[in-house]
Formats: sequence, C-alpha cells, structure tokens
Amino acid sequence: MVAMCDTRTLGGWLSGIGRMLCCCTIAALLAVGAGAARAASVQVLTVHDAIGPASADYIVRGLQQAHQRGAALVVLEMDTPGGLDSSMRQIVQAILASPVPVATYVSPQGARAASAGTYILYASHIAAMAPATTLGAATPVPIGMPGVPSAPKGSPAPDSEPVAQDRKTPAAPADAMTAKQVNDAAAFIRGLAEQRGRNAVWAEQAVREAVSLTAKEALRENVIDVVATDMADLLAQIDGRTVQMAQGELRLQSQGLTLEAHPPDSRNRLLSVIANPSFALILLMAGIYGLVLEFSSPGFGVPGTVGAICLLLALFALQLLPVNYAAVALILLGFALLAAELVTPTLGVLGVGGVVAFVAGGLLLFDRDVPGLGIPLPLIFGIALSAAAGVMLAGSMALRARRAPVVSGREEMVGALGEVTQSVNGQVWARIHGENWQVRADVPLQPGQRVRVVALTGLIVKVRPEPAEAVTP
Repeated sequence: MVAMCDTRTLGGWLSGIGRMLCCCTIAALLAVGAGAARAASVQVLTVHDAIGPASADYIVRGLQQAHQRGAALVVLEMDTPGGLDSSMRQIVQAILASPVPVATYVSPQGARAASAGTYILYASHIAAMAPATTLGAATPVPIGMPGVPSAPKGSPAPDSEPVAQDRKTPAAPADAMTAKQVNDAAAFIRGLAEQRGRNAVWAEQAVREAVSLTAKEALRENVIDVVATDMADLLAQIDGRTVQMAQGELRLQSQGLTLEAHPPDSRNRLLSVIANPSFALILLMAGIYGLVLEFSSPGFGVPGTVGAICLLLALFALQLLPVNYAAVALILLGFALLAAELVTPTLGVLGVGGVVAFVAGGLLLFDRDVPGLGIPLPLIFGIALSAAAGVMLAGSMALRARRAPVVSGREEMVGALGEVTQSVNGQVWARIHGENWQVRADVPLQPGQRVRVVALTGLIVKVRPEPAEAVTP
C-alpha cells in the first residue's frame, strides 16, 4: 500500500514537471513568434527637404532605432534638392555601418535626389526611384569662399567644395584647393559606387559635370536597382535580392512586411526650425536688439532675458551651419554703426554705413546657391530697412526734443513774466510761475507791478519792470 502511494506520488510529480516543461516550451515559442512578428516590419523614414543637421540627426537616430526594434528593412523616402556636405557624410556613414539594410526610394513622382541626395542614394543597399523622378547634379559649390568660381546655376550641391571640370577633358582648376576638394568629392562617390556595384563612371560625371538622369535612364545605366510606382511595388521587386552588409551578404525577404512610418518628431522639427538660416538670422537680430534695449534701460529684465536666449539659440544655429564669420562680423559692425548713429551727430553717415554693412553681411552669411541655405533677399533688406527706420525715428525724436522750447528748469525762468506781491524791509517779492521769488531791479518796484525775469543768481531773480499794457502770454 505504501509502495502504491509512493508510485502515485512520483507519477504526479513527473506529470507536473511535464506540464511545466510544456508550458515553458509554449511560452518560448510564443516569445520567438512575437520577436519574429516584431522583426517582420519595414521602418519608413521621410526626408522631403534640404539635407542639413536636422535631417542628419533624424536619419541617424532612425537607423539606430530600427536596429533596436529588430526591423528587417529601412526605407528612406527622399525628395531633396541637396544640402550640406557634413550632414550628407553623417548620413552616408550611418547607412554604411547600419546592420539593417537601407533602401533609398526617391518618391513621390516628380521628386528628385539632387546633389547630397545622389550620394545618399549611392550609399544605400537598395537604390530605387519612382517614375518621373530625377537624380544627379552633384557638382559641389563653395560656401563662404568669396572669389572661388561656383557651380552653374540650377545645379545644387551638398558640400563646400568648388566646381571642377570633367575628368576626361580637364581644365586648369582655379587653384590647388579647388582641385583638391572636387577630386575628393569625385573619389568619395566613386568609392560608394564601387562598393554597391553601381555605375562609377556616371557617378563621377554627376560630380564633375552636374549631369542628371531620369528614373528610366538611371535604371538603364545601372545607377539604381528598381523603378517602383509605390511602396508595395518596391517591396515586391526587392524581395529575394541579395545585398552586401558589413557583416556579409543578406537575402532580403520584404514581401508582406508591415510598414511602420516614423516621421520627424518634435525634437527634429525644432532642430530644423532653429537650423534654418533665415530663422537663425532673425534670432541673431532679436538677441542683439534685446541686449541693446536692456543696456539702454537696465532694471526691466525682459529684453535682456529674451535677448540672451535668442542670442544663445542663434549661436547654436550658426554652430550647426557653415557660416562666413567675416559676414557675421559685418552684421555686428552694422549694428554698432546704427547704435553709434543714435548718440553721435553724424547726419546719417554712420547709419548709412551700418545699413550697408548689415546688408553685405546678410548676403555673404550663407551661400545662396546651396539648397536650403540661402537667406531671402526680402528678409535681409527688410531687417536692414527696419533697423534704419528705427534709427531715423529715434534720431528725429531726439532732434525735435533738442529744438523744442525749454519748459522747465533754470533756463526757462529767463524771460518769464511775474507780479510783485510785497516789499518788506527792503526785500521785494514777486510771484513767478505760481512761486514766490525774491527779486531785485535797478529801479524801485511797487506791489502789483508787472516784471520780467532778466537773470537768475542763486535764489535771487533779477527783473526789470514791464509796461502796464504787457500781459502774460
């Protein structure tokens, strides 16, 4: 009987352990299935603007988050006129080091991947374009380098290198720095083309000659891999393709994956606004105005606080953007001259000089040929004219105040009319402007007699008698 109880007890234990193992196995399988379901997704990043610090931060963080989420593919939907070389290189480096394959898709129809977008497209594991889109025009243009020949008009570029001629028909470069910079850009995109197995000859022509291609031409010239009408068509066409990753070859399984869009968040939108050249200039002006008002009327606090915040944000934006610091010096000189016009009688000479210096600084602050970096001329002239109008208004108010008659103080007493009120013990008193003053005259004075102030000596007023018909004005 005891043996039977022990056997039953042992059997119950074994049965319980079996049920526990079964549950653990099912839980593990569910976890694996959940992980697989989570990995079966495509992270979609969208860039429909010039390539700059904000877009670089957005793409780099997006690739990192895609890896953390276990995404199978990242699709970078792009429509850009170009942008900054530094931001473009950050994006390219992030794509090359990404453990998740990246497909750059020039979309929607009518979009373009010009200049910096061409480099990003070449660096991607999959290069795709929608119909009626274009890419190319990757000729570099200079930033903040007066006197260096710039790219042809209409050919935006990403970086700060000047233009060079075609490698096949070379022309003498403007200088050694120009040749060095353009050769570096050409070698950079040629290396990307060789790594991805794409047309390296055309890539170099895009840099040296600013050539462009349509989607069909790019597919025919082995510049891109796919021409897709929409995102579903793109995933269907690249399914089963093999791409070269940093860890080795990877076969894409994109058919039926779930699309997860991740547009720029509030942080990226704020960074994009601050790094906008026009907004950076406005912040700089607001900061200077605020500090000037605070120093001219200390104690209030609001202008100084707002000015300091705006100035710090402007300095942060200028640190992100490629600026010409000579232009910044011209802008500051312009404001110094406008401020000096308020306190020195130069008849507008300093004010005109300040406006000229400010306009020149605004024009040279950023390169207008680089997409997304040009400051609109109406904004520059509007700020300059507003500053000039403020100086003229303050100057005219000061001039009117200088020419206005004196209405109080010692100077206003001379010429004023009064009336003798009393004469006591040789002291004569008169009422002038409602006040009793001790007066003296060269002739005797009688109470009720009208007098006019001639001079003021200490607290004694020298007067002279007025004719009886004189009246107070």
